Amino acid sequence: MGLNKIIWLVAALAAIAFAFFTFEYAALILALLGLASGFFVVGDHRRSLLIAAIFLIAGGNAALGSIPAAGEYITAIFGNYGAVLGAASLMVIVMATAERLIPGMDSK
Repeated sequence: MGLNKIIWLVAALAAIAFAFFTFEYAALILALLGLASGFFVVGDHRRSLLIAAIFLIAGGNAALGSIPAAGEYITAIFGNYGAVLGAASLMVIVMATAERLIPGMDSK
C-alpha cells in the first residue's frame, strides 16, 4: 500500500471518527489531510474528485439524513468527507495551475 492510499485511508477514518466525537481541531485535521490527499491525485481522477466534492458540499451529504437513528451520523460522516474532498480539490486546482505555468512540470 502506497503513501497516497494510506493518506486517503487516514482521511476517511478521520471523517468517520469526527462524526461521533467533537474535537477542537477536527476541521484543521480534515483540511490538512485533504490537502495532502489532493497532492497525489493525477489524471482523470482529478475530474472525479472535483465532481464528488461539488456534490457533497452542495448538499449531497444530507441525502440519507432521514434514516432513523443513523441518518444524523451518516450525514456527519459525509459532511466531514466533503470537507476532505474540498481541501483535496483545492490542492488539485493549485497543482493543475502550477503545471500550466511552470515549464517542464508534468502531472505524475
